[in-house]
Amino acid sequence: GQAAPPEPAGFQNGGATVNGDVFQESNGPTDAYAAIAKADRLTQEPESIRKWREEQKKRLEELDAASKVTEQEWREKAKKDLEEWNLRQNEQMEKNRANNRIADKAFYQQPDADVIGYVASEEAFLKESKEETPGSEWEKVAQLCDFNPKSSKQSKDVSRMRSVLISLKQTPLSR
Repeated sequence: GQAAPPEPAGFQNGGATVNGDVFQESNGPTDAYAAIAKADRLTQEPESIRKWREEQKKRLEELDAASKVTEQEWREKAKKDLEEWNLRQNEQMEKNRANNRIADKAFYQQPDADVIGYVASEEAFLKESKEETPGSEWEKVAQLCDFNPKSSKQSKDVSRMRSVLISLKQTPLSR
């Protein structure tokens, strides 16, 4: 048969070496001298390196705290800016809506609106529809229609319908 693969160096006899420390796999008593060996290694480390590590750890903690404070400030500022932008946007939209309503009303009430090719506003159309004069029905229908020819291949050919409506406007049916 085949030989079993060799075990890694730190895993013989159920022990493991992690960062130079010896650990046992079992729940039994650990090596009593492992803690002393670790303490010996710490005392062997030069004082300058130990001091530098402590200062470095302290400096990193200060930087982390400062970065968290800065991040919180940025979040608050971003939230405030977003709320202000939303307020300005809503105000601008309301102003635009009001201005568009005024402009639409003024445009549809101008005297040549039907000549330009636009239909009068619904209010004007309803006001005119109440005034019944014989033969004016086809004129009202003609106001609602767009008689500009469209040469799109996707739209249906409605030129005959257009010509029928124009002829009815000019010479209404007699009863």
